[in-house]
Amino acid sequence: MTGVSPWWTPDVHADRRPRLILRNRIAAAFRDWFAQRDFVEVEAAALQISPGNEAHLSAFATEAIGPDGARQPLYLHTSPEFACKKLLAAGEKRLFSLSAVYRNRERGPLHHPAFTMLEWYRADETYESLMADCAGLVALAAERAGAKRFSFRGREADPFAEPERLSVAESFERHAGIDVLATVDADGSTDGEALHAALVEAGLRTAPDDNWADLFSRVMVEKIEPALGQGRATILYGYPISEAALARPSADDARVAERFELYCCGVELANAFGELTDAAEQRRRFILEMDEKERVYGERYPIDEDFLAALAIMPQASGAALGFDRLVMLATGAGRVEDVMWTPVAEL
Repeated sequence: MTGVSPWWTPDVHADRRPRLILRNRIAAAFRDWFAQRDFVEVEAAALQISPGNEAHLSAFATEAIGPDGARQPLYLHTSPEFACKKLLAAGEKRLFSLSAVYRNRERGPLHHPAFTMLEWYRADETYESLMADCAGLVALAAERAGAKRFSFRGREADPFAEPERLSVAESFERHAGIDVLATVDADGSTDGEALHAALVEAGLRTAPDDNWADLFSRVMVEKIEPALGQGRATILYGYPISEAALARPSADDARVAERFELYCCGVELANAFGELTDAAEQRRRFILEMDEKERVYGERYPIDEDFLAALAIMPQASGAALGFDRLVMLATGAGRVEDVMWTPVAEL
């Protein structure tokens, strides 16, 4: 029946409650961990002018109605990123947010329309410092949950082991036999035909209308991600610059960005950047992303001009976003993120 959810029935809640209590313990431990390192907790407004400008993120749209009846389109944020970076521009040095975010078109064992994101920023620090943060938080979650190992769908990892650091280029070579950076030019442009030929040679499926990003994503999903975070967590770094999102180019190789993702048991847990502070370049990327969104989904989101203005005065910084529910799921041995959410969204 539409809208019916059994999570609130006493017997179901009794089964769920031990994991939910562990969730609270992990959240409290995380807040203490950040406080000990001089981070300030912030609360970002959920309603924003723009929900973010990534092509494949879908938002919930609404509108504000003023006292005079005037209407303004608004969106539930897909991340507190824009708001947090405005606070960096305002002068905050270390901040974190542990709060709900909202993404449409997403539901499954690892996805939910409303979920909790842990996001944190370090001004004037490199993104390598965030790698150490991620390792510490994974271990802390395991400790508070009393877990000696994480497991998910037949994959296991030691949450206390130092994470493996693996570049995207190395992962493509190791798990797919593809030299992905051979298809990326020094100016960041990509060669879709060359990557298509590499996928065909590797025996991977392709479609006539695939562009470079489609092909890159297919290799990631089918070959790379399932192999990551086995035995111990994996930090996958050095994404091609076309996949940089809001990350700055690497000083060592202009073809790649200062971006990494954290994986454990094949599950993506976190996404981190050495933050881009070039407002003009960020605008260019946003426009490209929205062009792609319009091509695929027939819609586009507005650009937050306030955010770009703040970006122009934001200090050099690094930031990470971690899916809190996914980490709690692994730490408590749950099979779905909904199993560690106090009140899941009703299913259609």
